[in-house]
Amino acid sequence: MSVADLADYPWDAVAPYAETARRHPDGIVDLSIGSPVDRTPAVVEAALAAATDAHAYPQTVGTPPLREAIVDWYARRRGVAGLTPSHVLPTVGSKELVALLPLLLGLGAGDTVVHPVAAYPTYEVGARLVGATAVAADDPASWPEGTKLVWINSPGNPDGRVWSVEELRRARERARELGAVLASDECYAELGWDAPWADAPVPSVLDPAVVAADLSGVLSVYSLSKQSNLAGYRAAFLAGDPALVARLLTARKHLGLMLPAPVQAAMVAALTDDAHVAAQKARYGARRQVLKPAVEAAGFRVDRSEAGLYLWVTRGEDAWDSMAALAELGILAGPGHFYGPHHPQHIRLSLTASDERITAAAGRLATLGS
Repeated sequence: MSVADLADYPWDAVAPYAETARRHPDGIVDLSIGSPVDRTPAVVEAALAAATDAHAYPQTVGTPPLREAIVDWYARRRGVAGLTPSHVLPTVGSKELVALLPLLLGLGAGDTVVHPVAAYPTYEVGARLVGATAVAADDPASWPEGTKLVWINSPGNPDGRVWSVEELRRARERARELGAVLASDECYAELGWDAPWADAPVPSVLDPAVVAADLSGVLSVYSLSKQSNLAGYRAAFLAGDPALVARLLTARKHLGLMLPAPVQAAMVAALTDDAHVAAQKARYGARRQVLKPAVEAAGFRVDRSEAGLYLWVTRGEDAWDSMAALAELGILAGPGHFYGPHHPQHIRLSLTASDERITAAAGRLATLGS
């Protein structure tokens, strides 16, 4: 498969519903895409501004302060001790890594890439680009022979599923049986809502309870887009098996996949300041407390959604019918059809709208439930 063979970007299909929603007298409430609307933290802006004299090429491997900040962050926020700078690597956002990892690992025809059943489409796109077979499967027992890469997503997009330590351990054991790399997309890990994740860290695949002291074949992927409102910075990183990290670093050097130096400085500021992360989580939590009961009162069932930026909901009809009903209220959602063929009756609602727009959505939903 070549890039030319890719289908149109799926969000193009939402355009007619967006047009309907924009005709609402009070304007559209766009809950379709998880793009942050809140301001980038001042501490990050200041670090970026102070690093604008970036006359030399940046380091693909990341500056020493950035690598140390990533190591410290995993220990402080994720309970993963014992990492060193050789275990980590910055990436140009996490989406490019998801798309390119099969290529960077040398996968191709005859290989299988497993991804979640409810999944952001980039996992499948990355497999197809190298001619590998993409398989949607959540149960490790069902992962087929010939699998070379397994993607798990915890907390999940779109469904907010969190993998427990026990589930992660079973995934790791099965990946080792297959000789596959286990890559965990953990970009929403700071946004746990329901017990037990409300007051405890969402487990990482690198947790000692999962891998003990052996990180071989395991990678954790994280992004600062959600916790720090840095989607426009393309600031992300991976950590795990140092042999895999070294292999990916070599490939990324050849491809010129390096983060701009000012962004690396901004990442250090974001990773070493926990106060803005707590403040942003509180904002999303308050919006969730407004939106979730309104959605339920309007006749939708909220499935999973125990963590992350979304509510994964259904009222037992085709997702496009739910999309149409909400569009008439001026609310734009994301259809479950975009996340694989297994959830045609679900829609995804994002918490990434202003307090005023979330409140407006709740008020409009009340008319749907009456």
